[in-house]
Amino acid sequence: MGAGTEPAEARSIYLDHNATTPLAPEVAQAVRDAMCQAWGNPSSSHPAGRKAKELISSARESLARMVGGRLEDIVFTSGGTEANNMVIHAARRHFRESQARPGDSWGTPHIVTSSVEHDSIRLPLEQLVKEGLVEATFVAVSPRSGQAEVDDLLAAIRLTTCLVSIMLANNETGVIMPVVELSQRIRALNERRAAEGLPRILLHTDAAQMIGKGRVDVHELGVDYLTIVGHKFYGPRIGALYVRGPGTTTPLHPMLFGGGQERSFRPGTENTPMIAGLGQAAELVSKNWEAYEAHMRDVRDYLEARLEASFGKQRIHFNSHFMGSKRLCNTSNFSILGPGLQGRRVLSHCKMLLASVGAACHSEKGDRPSSILLSCGIPYDVAQNALRLSVGRDTTRADVDLVVQDLLQAVAQLDQDQAL
Repeated sequence: MGAGTEPAEARSIYLDHNATTPLAPEVAQAVRDAMCQAWGNPSSSHPAGRKAKELISSARESLARMVGGRLEDIVFTSGGTEANNMVIHAARRHFRESQARPGDSWGTPHIVTSSVEHDSIRLPLEQLVKEGLVEATFVAVSPRSGQAEVDDLLAAIRLTTCLVSIMLANNETGVIMPVVELSQRIRALNERRAAEGLPRILLHTDAAQMIGKGRVDVHELGVDYLTIVGHKFYGPRIGALYVRGPGTTTPLHPMLFGGGQERSFRPGTENTPMIAGLGQAAELVSKNWEAYEAHMRDVRDYLEARLEASFGKQRIHFNSHFMGSKRLCNTSNFSILGPGLQGRRVLSHCKMLLASVGAACHSEKGDRPSSILLSCGIPYDVAQNALRLSVGRDTTRADVDLVVQDLLQAVAQLDQDQAL
């Protein structure tokens, strides 16, 4: 090996962009600039405070433009988990406060969601159910489409339903959910419910995985709430909640009480540098999302073609190919079939590939297969071997070639161990 030559194993290729993304250089610069130049308290009236406040207002405009909303519809949060919890809290409280007269009762508020949501939807609902504060229906996805079907979601609605929450795209399979059709059907249903004096059903979508990988327009989607997560689109680890007319058209109630920032919906001195970074990340998405989408789709499709060519069609099972369903441009969930090839074991034998077997939040669950894949009808032994590779803006076909070679050597090693 020549002087200064890096050993092959020192090179790593990151294909876990659904878990998190690196900061875009422009975003890192925006964060640094704000730290140095906009350090004032945004609530202060002197020039240092005004500078910080202007930066926050500019970032709010950038986020609104990215999702097709208005500046006043954006509320900054610590991340997606807080935004999702805020929606559940707001819907539950709105249901309780909408009783016609004191003493009236529609009963316990009911929330409809799917069986493949992120834990920041599932776990708050399970906790509230345990406390007797809400009832919840987790609608199974169709093994045919991988989607929560609109008819199934509507069939779960009761007189006491106050919220339907469905992710825009699944983080493991990449399947895009039918939110547009769902919102159209719920709008018509709400008109009938209003005439009967029944509570309005609010609609929320968690767009964490979709932003930066496809078109996201709140008017097209027809939602009341939409969750924005910065670190999924090359931004910092904060987030925002889009609310269609917060506190007027659409209910929003604070979970925290304090200094009145964010119009008292989310008090606490604003994290100006991270908000500035989030605004810059949103600008990049608004300008470039179509180019990002085309590039990632090309590289992902090349990856799947190389996997089939290298391992043979009989040995590769694509867990995210569902007839008639669209999926995220960057996501490939597949299993390499055979004994002893559990996803974690394959990854542990890879020398370059950095990827996951599913959602990063579930990384401690050992060799138990993903509950999301099982919900989608993937057989247990196939799901156990699953790998989720999610390409990014900078992933190249050359990277894919190296990753496929890495997987081949890992599987050859495991096959040899299995034969002993």
